[in-house]
Amino acid sequence: MRLPGRLSAAIAVLTDVETRKRPVSEALKAWGLNNRFAGAGDRAAIGNLVYDALRRRASHAALMGSDTPRALVLAVAMRDWNQDPAALNALFAEDSHAPEPLTEEEMTRAAGQLSDDTPGWAMADMPEWLVPSLERGLGENWIAEGQAMAGRPSLDLRTNLLKASRERVMRSLARFNPAETAISPVGVTMPAGPGDARTPNVTTDEGYLKGWFEVQDQGSQIVAALAGAKPGEQVLDLCAGAGGKTLALAAAMGNKGQIFAYDSDRSRLAPIYDRLKRNGARNVQVRAPQPGALDDLVGKMDRVVIDAPCTGTGTWRRRPDTKWKLSPELLAQRVTEQAAILAEGQRYLKPGGVLVYITCSILPEENDDQVAAFIAANPGFASVAPAELWQAAFGTALPPNLSTSQSGIALTPLRTGTDGFYFNALRLAA
Repeated sequence: MRLPGRLSAAIAVLTDVETRKRPVSEALKAWGLNNRFAGAGDRAAIGNLVYDALRRRASHAALMGSDTPRALVLAVAMRDWNQDPAALNALFAEDSHAPEPLTEEEMTRAAGQLSDDTPGWAMADMPEWLVPSLERGLGENWIAEGQAMAGRPSLDLRTNLLKASRERVMRSLARFNPAETAISPVGVTMPAGPGDARTPNVTTDEGYLKGWFEVQDQGSQIVAALAGAKPGEQVLDLCAGAGGKTLALAAAMGNKGQIFAYDSDRSRLAPIYDRLKRNGARNVQVRAPQPGALDDLVGKMDRVVIDAPCTGTGTWRRRPDTKWKLSPELLAQRVTEQAAILAEGQRYLKPGGVLVYITCSILPEENDDQVAAFIAANPGFASVAPAELWQAAFGTALPPNLSTSQSGIALTPLRTGTDGFYFNALRLAA
């Protein structure tokens, strides 16, 4: 397929997403099944167009004067992929699969700049209703933070030190030109390419099949390291999900001690079994959700890790469609769930133990506000100093602008080049 056909396909997929309210991944898969002539490169390019359109939906719509799928996809082609409007129109004229020719207004708008009176939320490519939260959580740089959140994410991997070294992983993936991550001492990264660049399929590499590495954003690696799990400890991973952070904790503990991996959703937990085998993680005991599954752990844990269910606002680079689906009702639901999980999690700690609270959110309602409410209700807890945590995990001083008012640590694409994460370690008085 040539670019005009790819643009038409992206417009069709985005129309499907908007009219049927289905996830982008689902719509892309359906298009691929219905158009089997399209190669892997075509499918990747169409996916890039659709995701880029959603990442910068508000600013593209402001510039084009429309938020239709056509306007958004054409804006991506000209604004993000640097296609010249006149040259693009010439391509359209000679391709029967092209969209309708560009109008004079479309070409003029795409070649222009956002006006000075463009609302901040549109410049930041964030939902308008979230502006008060974003200003409070991200500070005066919230627009720049939003713009960084609208970029493409890198592909990050975590070396599994139970089986390999970072150097070994990088040699195995040399054909993809990997680089060391800036902060995580066990991370490997491959920056996102421009335009129709394809993301490397590392899960077919022998190193992945042998358990040498896992796909994991550097931000997730950082918060797992900050959790501070040590060999010989008793650790409860209360929201283990598919086990990404469980595996990182097992490696940090050198397979010594015990991790109890639990999740309230059996289907979310299902992939963990195969992942544990592939990674050689032998100090993890999976607890399936059933009444009384954790009763024997009450008051015995050195560390309880809560990777809390959240809005996922920190992952908007990877799942931009969720940015525009988030509602005040869903945020309120997540806040309620987080408070309940924190109250539950503290029951399992022994005196002097640490309650680790993690979200992949950039919203203060889910982060500092949640911690402040928990400490108010549980005065025996106090946050461990962020600088102390960072020094212990990475042997360096805490970078500026990462600590929060409640002694948490906030990661964002702008500040750390990672997904958005929040971390707070709460120690129970001995």
